[in-house]
Amino acid sequence: MNEVPQHGTGPTVRDLVAHLDTGAVLTAGSPLHEVMHHAAQHALRVTAELNSGYRTPDAVRDLLADLTGEPVEASVTLFPPFHCEFGRNLHLGARVFINMGCRFQDAGGITIGDDTLIGHGTTLTTLNHAEDPARRGDMIPAPVTIGRKVWIGASVTVVPGVTIGDGAIVGAGAVVTRDVPPDTIVAGVPARVIRATGYRA
Repeated sequence: MNEVPQHGTGPTVRDLVAHLDTGAVLTAGSPLHEVMHHAAQHALRVTAELNSGYRTPDAVRDLLADLTGEPVEASVTLFPPFHCEFGRNLHLGARVFINMGCRFQDAGGITIGDDTLIGHGTTLTTLNHAEDPARRGDMIPAPVTIGRKVWIGASVTVVPGVTIGDGAIVGAGAVVTRDVPPDTIVAGVPARVIRATGYRA
């Protein structure tokens, strides 16, 4: 993973991602929290460039690689606009398609498997805040994992800690608050199982 440029000494983005991946609380005002704010500026710069005008598919992938700090498969397609507040904990498989207007909060970790389709206007979230009002600025990371050959419809919201199994379908407008079994169709608010797809991913 490439490092986002950082002033001074202290923890790095790599240290921050390692901390977030443990699921440990990120304390408001801590040195790691400051690193997150710095990394967010990098993500905002990259996404502003991505969204500021037409970009060829290759240029879009180059900007995604800059955002994530890792190579992006030539088979990945993203239609801007796209919004992401961190980028360094976003992992895209091969032949992933992300439609217009998606919002990814990836600090807690987002992994999207091969051949998955993300409908326009979808929001993936990976951070909760502390319930204690005195500690409301603290963040609790929980990753979102989306398997292979998943189809997520338009305007879906996925909350922190959810895993969506291979081959699943999430109906448009759903709010996914719990894990989705493989090869299953879910829909609604909150999302509920409708039926099996009848196919194995």
